[in-house]
Amino acid sequence: MERAQGIGSRPRLHVSADGVGVVGHDGARLLADLADVTGLTSSYSTALGPLRPRGTGHDPGRITTDPAVMVADGGEAITDLATLREQREVFGPIASTPTAWRLLAAVDERVLGRLRSARAQAREVAWPQASETRCGIPAATAGGREMPGLVLDIDATPITCHSEKDQAAPTCKGGFGFHPLLCFLANTGQGMSGRLRPGNSGANTAADHIAVLDDALAQIPDAHRHGTDILVRTDSAGSAKSFLSHIRDLRTRGIHTFFSVGYAVTEPVRRAIRSLPELVWHPALDQDGTLRESAEVAGLTGMADLAGYPHHRPPRTSPPGAQLSLFDQDEGLRHQVFLTDTPITSDSAQFLEVRHRGHATVEDHIRCGKTTGFGRVPSRRFGVNAARLELSLAAIDLLARTRFLLLDGELATAEPKKLRYRILHVAARITWGSRRLRLRISATWPWRHELAAAFHRLAALPRPAS
Repeated sequence: MERAQGIGSRPRLHVSADGVGVVGHDGARLLADLADVTGLTSSYSTALGPLRPRGTGHDPGRITTDPAVMVADGGEAITDLATLREQREVFGPIASTPTAWRLLAAVDERVLGRLRSARAQAREVAWPQASETRCGIPAATAGGREMPGLVLDIDATPITCHSEKDQAAPTCKGGFGFHPLLCFLANTGQGMSGRLRPGNSGANTAADHIAVLDDALAQIPDAHRHGTDILVRTDSAGSAKSFLSHIRDLRTRGIHTFFSVGYAVTEPVRRAIRSLPELVWHPALDQDGTLRESAEVAGLTGMADLAGYPHHRPPRTSPPGAQLSLFDQDEGLRHQVFLTDTPITSDSAQFLEVRHRGHATVEDHIRCGKTTGFGRVPSRRFGVNAARLELSLAAIDLLARTRFLLLDGELATAEPKKLRYRILHVAARITWGSRRLRLRISATWPWRHELAAAFHRLAALPRPAS
């Protein structure tokens, strides 16, 4: 009998734990240096100066930035700082886990406000850097075309807890935990603001929407906050009159805010829809600008009794497998309504509808955000978990800035999972030569040129004035 050679056999390995001069997660050094170059580390240092730990020699800015880098790199618990700490040649001195934890535990609501201000100061540096070295902040798109200005997407999401923690409660999804409200910039995916809330907090609480929006607007650099169109998108949870009135009132302060929010299909809306003649319906669009199959759009402005609300438009759609209400079953179509105060032109019905439907991308930002820190609430203390959420937003910012400041092509739009696999978790050798520390990426790594180019772009970024 002939014995066949094993198919796909691999070379035999002899494993030992005594390697020297080899380091991993080298791409995460991009994030750490980017925090320094954009002024985030120094801003954190100033904001947390009164909390400087005695006797440790660690700057509070570094103690705060390093956990944000660790979270952006995929770490989950504060103990994962060991990944950076044990590679001192690349990341320098990293605070111990107890030191980092004590700093987080000292963050109260007043200090949390200073952390938010520090992130805003870093954004005041990063956005001009994008204008000077690239093409500025990219535009959000809808219906195959670019949208002017900035687009803020607000949404809430449940976070599950598996033990009793301060202010954890049953959630609207039938689970138990927290119900944070978050705001993302659709243009870049940056995490603009977020508020940790008890699990039983309402999804449509106007006061929370106003607070999160105001926090997000405070994050936008002055040059963009005034004079730039800012579209605020939410689902129907953001349709409270007081929230929409707040958005319109912001214009009196020189902030050009508009809204596009979902709205419930109430009986007045149903009557208005039934009264619409067929000739006013227009084909809906997909996000690439092509016609959407079995979907139409029409305007209801002035036809439904919605006292106190501005312009509104309902899309009429019939997507495959859609769950229909009794009204929809009678009509044979699914109906959705949204409200917007964007000025209407003769050909804008389809664009306004597809623009609003783009709000669904916030679910992708939330999904990625949960793998970048805020999907876990590690402490029993609410204040520590709120600080953890703020650090998660800083981590999301670092990843977004890496994409639009340092990367090109496919990686410039990659989700965190892909960035970690291809760029951040690269192993390399550390060597010394000519009094210089060198990081030698493997010559066979498929994305070595992209990572090296990112480090070169990082070195060329304009530095903030001291």
